[in-house]
Order: sequence, then structure tokens, then C-alpha cells
Amino acid sequence: MALVGANVAVAKLLANALPIALIVGLRCLLACIVLYPLARLREGAVRPSAAALRNLAMQAALGTLLYNAALLTGLRHTTALEAGLVLATLPAVIALGSAVWLRERLSARQWLAAALAVGGIGAITLARTAPGTGGGLLGNALIFVAVCGEAAYVLLAKRLSGRLGVVTASFWMQLFSALMLLPFALPVLGGVAALADPSLAGLLVFHSLTSSVLCLLLWYAGLLRAPAGVAGIFTVFLPATSAVLAVVLLGEHFTMVHVAGLALMLLSIGLATWPGRGG
Repeated sequence: MALVGANVAVAKLLANALPIALIVGLRCLLACIVLYPLARLREGAVRPSAAALRNLAMQAALGTLLYNAALLTGLRHTTALEAGLVLATLPAVIALGSAVWLRERLSARQWLAAALAVGGIGAITLARTAPGTGGGLLGNALIFVAVCGEAAYVLLAKRLSGRLGVVTASFWMQLFSALMLLPFALPVLGGVAALADPSLAGLLVFHSLTSSVLCLLLWYAGLLRAPAGVAGIFTVFLPATSAVLAVVLLGEHFTMVHVAGLALMLLSIGLATWPGRGG
């Protein structure tokens, strides 16, 4: 979760220097190169069923294309700090999606978590309505679209859970993503010239291998050793790390309104993910 939060700042730096389709396309290709041999080594030669491939294609469209396009575009119009706070609504959005789409019953605590998440976004919106703060509302709205895309990915992954190995599923999803992105990446392929800058190329490699490979493996390895409800508590590191790096690395300013928004988000995450009495 700390690496996911760190990638918000990294993604903002990349989005300011490279075409978005190129960033995501190269990220998916790099991930495929690493994930394919890893999947064969850990899980063997697995051929997913047609239904599993359709599910993975939908995950690619929503969890990779929509999420990254909205996130990287949004980061051009808002700060990494505020983007991290909006991304912290993910547990609440997943809970609401589970209720609407998977027909799961939500407890009063989960409804309260959703309300707190809305309150956190409201605090950020108030900050953005102050004079001279202009385009951040559009950016934050796009980041929330990214949250919805990621939540849809998680809900689709629930349907596939246990039917396919994690690394194999990740490889196929990244492959579908790369193929879907190809028509958008080819016209801006000339942008690769910017990667002659070693620092920018290093950021892209870091972004690709942490977001699409390392974060995934760490998360699922952790879930083998800790209950899912307890693991969910560690999502607090996403907005926290994002906020720290936005201030330290990008020189962004943390206001009292951001403090209020962060507090509401952390309360929301705690309520949405804390294990119940029987958990």
C-alpha cells in the first residue's frame, strides 16, 4: 500500500512528461515481460477458460485502461496530494459496488464508511472552491472515475477468485491491456524519445514493476499470513504515503482542509475494512 501511494507522485511526474497512452502501454509491456516467466515458474502452463478470459478482458478495460487513463489525466489537473485522498475512497466504493452489483448486504458501519468518504471528498471540494484554485475540481472528478474503474476491477476479480492463479491472471490482464492500448499508443510512439532521460526512464520502470508486479505479489503474499480484514487496515498507507511524497518530493502544500479530508478518509477506511466481531 505504501508503494501504491508512492506511485501517485511518480505517476504525476510521468504524466507531465509523456503521453498517457504511451505510459500505460509501456507499463503493461514491461509487466508482461516479467509476469510471463514468473507465472510459468510458479503456476505452470495454464490455459484459462473462455469465461475467465472474458472476465480478464473486462478487468483490463476497467482496471487498467479506465483507471490509468482517468488517473493520469486527472493528475494533470490536480495535485498528487489530493489525488491520494480521493483514491482513499476505494474501500468504500468497493463496499457500495458489492451491495449494488453483487447484492451483498452492507452493515451500518459500512454505510457510515461510505458517508465519511463522501465527506472527505466534500472537504477537498471546499478547498478547491476557494479563489485561485481553478481546475482541481475536474482533476479530482477524474481521479474518482479512476477509483470506480479500480473498484470494478476488484469486483470482477472476486468473480474469478480461486479459478485461476494470481500471477497467471495478472499476466493475461496485462496482455489484454497492452493489446487494447496499441491503437492509442502507436500514434504517440515518438514520445519514447523523452525516455533518453535516465531519470524519466527509471521512473517508468519503477512505476511498471511496482504497480503491476511487486505490489500485487506483496499484497497476496501478505494475505496468506493475515486475515483480509486486517490486511485492509493497511490501505491507510496509500493516502498517507501519497501525502508525504506530494509534500516532500513535489513541494505541494498541506492545508487544514486537507487534514480534515485525510482524517475523514482514514476513518472511512478503518470502518470499511476493520474485522467484525465474527471476523
